[in-house]
Amino acid sequence: MKKHVLTLSFLFTIQLVFSQAYVMPTDPMVLQKLDWWQDQKFGLMMHWGTYSQWGVVESWSICSEDQPWCSRNGADYTQYKKDYEALANTFNPQQFNPQPWVDAAKYAGMKYLVFTTKHHDGFCMFDTKQTDYRITGPQVPFHNDPRANVTKVLFNAFRDQGFGIGAYFSKPDWHSPDFWAPEWATPDRCTNYDTNKHPDRWQKFKDYTYNQIEELMSDYGKVDILWLDGGWVRPDSTITEEVRSWGYRIPDYPQDIDMPRIASMARSHQPGLLVVDRSVHGPYEDYRTPEQQVPERALSYPWETCMTMGNSWSYSKRPHYKSTHQLIHLLVDIVAKGGNFLLNIGPSPDGTWDQEAFDRLKGIGDWMQINQAAIYATRAIAPYKEGKICYTRKKNSNTVYAIYLADEEESSPPEYWSLQQLKPKNGTKVTVLETGDELDWIANGDKGMIVQIPEKVRKKMKSQHAWVIQFEAKTTD
Repeated sequence: MKKHVLTLSFLFTIQLVFSQAYVMPTDPMVLQKLDWWQDQKFGLMMHWGTYSQWGVVESWSICSEDQPWCSRNGADYTQYKKDYEALANTFNPQQFNPQPWVDAAKYAGMKYLVFTTKHHDGFCMFDTKQTDYRITGPQVPFHNDPRANVTKVLFNAFRDQGFGIGAYFSKPDWHSPDFWAPEWATPDRCTNYDTNKHPDRWQKFKDYTYNQIEELMSDYGKVDILWLDGGWVRPDSTITEEVRSWGYRIPDYPQDIDMPRIASMARSHQPGLLVVDRSVHGPYEDYRTPEQQVPERALSYPWETCMTMGNSWSYSKRPHYKSTHQLIHLLVDIVAKGGNFLLNIGPSPDGTWDQEAFDRLKGIGDWMQINQAAIYATRAIAPYKEGKICYTRKKNSNTVYAIYLADEEESSPPEYWSLQQLKPKNGTKVTVLETGDELDWIANGDKGMIVQIPEKVRKKMKSQHAWVIQFEAKTTD
């Protein structure tokens, strides 16, 4: 990675040195949408389904793999799976009301929503015509409720408040008899039959997937992102050593669902749509999605950390939410490295959030009201982070923000800030973002500059967790 600022290009800005595996889109409308998405920085994700009633990890407990997240606490697998699928018969989120979620997310500064329209278990949170295993299915107590098409209600509520809309969709479907055929055992997450031996069956599943995605792309208003999960469903040509290192079985038969066909159809309904075929590097992975982690350094392609607010993607009775302090620091760290932060909250079985989730978003929002200029429409700038200080740069500008990440016990910023690799242009002002106060600074030889924040200014700064100064930087393209 080069240790300097790289040029901004065409309709969107990313670093020019790409990983060989990343394929930059060529469609001008997709490029424009990608540039828009990179400006948003902060999004809301929600995993919600029948599994919320048990408070178990979404879908995975019905997968017959010896994995820590697949635990059934010794229960008989066959009976467990029957009981799990019977959860649809009791799913009745009578308190579902998206407006408090919209309001909280908007105040927190979130700009887009990614919602689980269907997870791996195959239960659909939208009114699909392809299966009865859906929230509007006749066996579901909630099916006659005017809010029953949860995906449409959510998309409309968030879109009405200016949010971008993302549809999470699982490529594998463990309920479909054309993915997990009922006449054979289900040893793992992959299809339980050889698709070479049963091409007609596999084609039925491909058509099923295509039809469901077309419903989402044509019947649910403007959609900005098709966020596809289940990266083990992929063309053989994309199976690399990286994929083999993940530790699950790689079948010796194809599980290719025909992404060219799906993407073409989806963009015919949603021009400029971002398609995110997670972990399948190639032309249908418009950005990448490191899960539950923040990269050590800035990445050379568009990316988004998806992460849980608590300890689980889905609802948990003991969620152990991250603190406001942690979440703000995560947001700053991710944005400084050029990424977006997609933060997940799992709704409860009755259709509500824990109060703690609202409290965390309120705390983030309090900080964002003051410091949002350092977050939105910014791009990474080397050195990205020095000790406790992260850097961002306003897109198409030399305006740089230095963001000091406070320790838990720090209630005000330090008097002196040492910025070792960046220095303002001659004669430029260095100011506190929150107050507008101009600050004194001196060049520190070859080691950047030292900025002083006098006590009277520090006393005026009310934000917590992190503080921001801004200046016009000398940068090298």
